[in-house]
Amino acid sequence: MSAIVLVIAAACIFALAYRFYGAFIASKVLVLDEARKTPAYELENGYDYVPTNKWVLFGHHFAAIAGAGPLVGPVLAAQFGYLPGTLWILIGAVLAGAVHDMVILFASVRHEGKSLAEIARAEVGKFSGFAATMAVIFILLITVAGLAIVVVNSLFNSSWGTFTVGATIPIALFMAIYMRWIRPNKVSEATIIGVALMILSVISGPAIQHSALASYLTFNQHQMTIIIAVYGLVAAVLPVWLLLTPRDYLSTYMKIGVITLLAIGVIFVNPLIRMPLTTKFIHGGGPIIPGKVWPYVFITIACGALSGFHSLIATGTTPKMIKSEKDILPIGYGAMLVEGFVSIMALIAATSLHPGDYFAINVPPQIFAHLGMNTVDLPALSKAIGETLAGRTGGAVTLGVGMSYIFSSIPGFKELMSYLYHFSILFEALFILTTVDAGTRIGRYVLQEAGGYIYKPLKNKNWWPGIIITSVLFTSAWGYLVYNGSISTIWPLFGTSNQLLASIALAIGTTMLLKRGKAKYVAITAVPFAFMIVTTVTAAYLNIVTNYLPSGNTVLIVFSIIILLLAVAISIDCVVKWIKIYREMHLQNVAANLETSN
Repeated sequence: MSAIVLVIAAACIFALAYRFYGAFIASKVLVLDEARKTPAYELENGYDYVPTNKWVLFGHHFAAIAGAGPLVGPVLAAQFGYLPGTLWILIGAVLAGAVHDMVILFASVRHEGKSLAEIARAEVGKFSGFAATMAVIFILLITVAGLAIVVVNSLFNSSWGTFTVGATIPIALFMAIYMRWIRPNKVSEATIIGVALMILSVISGPAIQHSALASYLTFNQHQMTIIIAVYGLVAAVLPVWLLLTPRDYLSTYMKIGVITLLAIGVIFVNPLIRMPLTTKFIHGGGPIIPGKVWPYVFITIACGALSGFHSLIATGTTPKMIKSEKDILPIGYGAMLVEGFVSIMALIAATSLHPGDYFAINVPPQIFAHLGMNTVDLPALSKAIGETLAGRTGGAVTLGVGMSYIFSSIPGFKELMSYLYHFSILFEALFILTTVDAGTRIGRYVLQEAGGYIYKPLKNKNWWPGIIITSVLFTSAWGYLVYNGSISTIWPLFGTSNQLLASIALAIGTTMLLKRGKAKYVAITAVPFAFMIVTTVTAAYLNIVTNYLPSGNTVLIVFSIIILLLAVAISIDCVVKWIKIYREMHLQNVAANLETSN
């Protein structure tokens, strides 16, 4: 099958969904009010609450939500063939993920930019608020630590990668100062300068790698962990406009730019999808994902179709910076569709490889030897790239190989295979790091809100001791997990915990719609919620029974049970609330009918 078909189909589906379904939710369900004052103005403090240009905020939001999930998830799910992943990305992003992001972003804007836990407390009740707080803190730690260790593994002992990714920090600081003081609100000028400097830093990478500076930019895993943790702490403490927003905005240009170039490359090269429609592993027993296509494809491809982590961004930094409610449509619904397109491109990059090459990269050599497959292009690819590719599990290397394979097929690019591969790996690291900094800042928000019930001053968003204390606590927690390597045992929880959080957010969103008299529209959130809670609870149960119990991993068992119980408890509390609301509506209708008949 030609990859062009998938590219065109995805672009058309997402464009139509935005134009019609997204617009319908904005006008009929949420009834966005352009004249209503947003929290960015109501609570403006020049620190967290800052009215921000729509496109700059889109860049920040997209960079924050688009982490490892849309890149690595589709690559791993290619084990099942290209059809299951494609269907879930297209259907899931349109009907579940984008709806989830938009509704929760709206809810936070209407609740003064508060967190998901505080929204649960206001919309559902104190119990759900407390349970959501616990679930959010726990899942955030797992998510940020898991993403951080991917960045550490991508950048350690790499002076090229460290230089280019690190260069985005001073570039972002310069852009912020330029737009705020040198040339106020001149976004286009700052963008041109920032993008030009970023391209220069990428081009300079190889020269840096072979210069005297390389030794000062080469760090081992522990050193890189400390560096990234310090960066996360700084990003959480500094005013949002100074580092986080411009850096994420700048990173978005690289993210969208590379994916656009990849789409153009696919159209130009017209590669074949070599992975079959489905493989025998849809029935289970796969070497990458041991379970069946249902429920595992839905927790493997998380961020590319639906992601609970998005609800933390949508109730974290973004709602505090929205200038107008009309911006909720492009930022909430639109950014998720762009991420869905990124996932489709990642899936194409992985499935354009020969199945034997794909599995040889993604599974250990001793396991690949028993699959009865042969490699095709892998020896030549390894030679061209200059690295041993077999047995490089995890999905990141496969994506890098797939992307560089497509790019190098363009006339004149064949001799640049090694450069293209390392650039692709760098692109992935930059993609993920923007989620780490946003996640750390949101962790600070949640700790401040939760700690405020114990010590009231912590709730004061402008109280610097509280800001610093909560930032240090959260950063230290995930930094400790990464530094000691224990996150490698917690990582399998990421998929299920992420989707359980999405289920929680959809349940809270449904409650909000019911309380606002939108009962006839609640299917837009209730149906995705019902599907995901059943699917993810099943996946969590299977993980415990078939994976964790046989291995005797007590930590994974306990963590899984805690997250599972919290998600189920919140869901039940929401359903009870729905029943109560419907009963009240029924009684009101009966009373109205009696009054009319009298």
